[in-house]
Amino acid sequence: MKQFKLVATAASGIEALVGKELRDLGIECEVENGKAIFFGDMSTIIKANLWLRTADRIKIIVGEFEATTFEDLFEQTKAIPWEDLLPMDAEFPVAGKSIKSTLYSVPDCQAITKKAIVNRLSEHYSRYGRLPETGAKFPIEVALLKDKVTLTLDTTGSSLFKRGYRLDKGGAPLKENMAAAIIKLTTWRKDRPFYDPVCGSGTFCIEAAMIGRNLAPGYNRQFLIETWSWFDKSIATTLRAEAKEQADYDCELDITGTDIDPKMIAIAKANAEQAGLGDSITFKQMNLTDFNTTKEYGVIVANPPYGERLGEEEAVQRLYKEMGKTYKPLDTWSKYILTSDLTFESHYGSRATKKRKLYNGALRTDLFQYWGKRPPRQPRKED
Repeated sequence: MKQFKLVATAASGIEALVGKELRDLGIECEVENGKAIFFGDMSTIIKANLWLRTADRIKIIVGEFEATTFEDLFEQTKAIPWEDLLPMDAEFPVAGKSIKSTLYSVPDCQAITKKAIVNRLSEHYSRYGRLPETGAKFPIEVALLKDKVTLTLDTTGSSLFKRGYRLDKGGAPLKENMAAAIIKLTTWRKDRPFYDPVCGSGTFCIEAAMIGRNLAPGYNRQFLIETWSWFDKSIATTLRAEAKEQADYDCELDITGTDIDPKMIAIAKANAEQAGLGDSITFKQMNLTDFNTTKEYGVIVANPPYGERLGEEEAVQRLYKEMGKTYKPLDTWSKYILTSDLTFESHYGSRATKKRKLYNGALRTDLFQYWGKRPPRQPRKED
C-alpha cells in the first residue's frame, strides 16, 4: 500500500502530547513546533484522524522544496505528480501562509500554486481551459517558512476538535482537543475523582469520560479522505469496528461538573447525552463555594471566565479568591486552573507548583497547576 509523509498539526504548546498519542498508537514520529511528522499508509491516516484527541488536522505532505522566485514556486509545484492524488474533477482550493520568506505575498503564492497544479492536471487529463472542480474537495495549503515551501493536502475536513457531540456551547467554550490536552497534562486517571466546578457546556467532563471509556474521539464523524475516489473505504469501516470493540463501558467513573447557571447545566447534560455519556457524568447546578468532599486524590480542572470584558475583572478575581479558600483543605487533590490572568496566584492565595503556557485560539493563557499529596504506595505482595 502506498506510503505517505504525514503531519498532525496542533496548537502551539501541545505538540508533544500529539507525539505521545501517535507513539501510543504504535506510530513513530518527530515533534516540531506546532506539529508531529510521521509516515504511513491509508490505514495510518484514518487511525490518526480517528484516535488523536489533541491534534487539529492530519495532512499529507505532497512536496517540500526551496523557492525564492515565483518561477521556482511554479516549476517545482508543477513537477509534483498531482494526478496521483487529484482526479480530473477535483475541487482544490489553495490556502497559504508565508513567514520570513522572500515570497511574502500570500495571495500571489496561492495563485501561482493553483496555476501550476491546473497546468499539470490539464496536461495529464488532456483537458485544456478551466478544470470543472465539481467533484470531491481536496484542500491544499502552500506554506513558506524562510524560503522553504511545504505543500500539504488536508485529509481531515472540519478540524478534529469537532467531535460531533456539542449541540450547544454557551459563552466562551474551550475547543474539545484543547480540553483533552489539558486533561492529559494532569495527574488524573480513570480510577480517581474528576471535578470541574465551572463546567459550562461540559467539555472537560465529556472529554475525561471519553478518555476513561477509551472512546475514539473521531468515531462519530466522517473525514474528508473518505470522500476521495482512490481511498479504500473498507479501511475506515474496519478501523471503526476495532475502535468500537476497544471501548470500555464497564469501568466505574467518578466525574462531576457543576455550574452556577442552570441553563449551562442543561446544555452540558444534552451534550453528554449526544456523546453517549449521559450515565457516565454527574452534572448539577451548584455554587463553587458549596463544594466539599471526603474523597481523596481527585483532580479539579477548571476554565473559569477570564474577565476580558470591561467590568468583569473584579468579579472574576473574586471567583479566584473563592477557589483558593474552597480548595485549600483538599490537600490530596490536584488542581489545574486555566486563565489568561497572570495575576491569578495573588488572588487564589498561593503560588502554583508549576505553570504551563498554552494558547486558547490566539489568546495566551496559563495552566496553573497545584499538585496534591501522592497516594501512599501499596505494599508489595509477598511471593
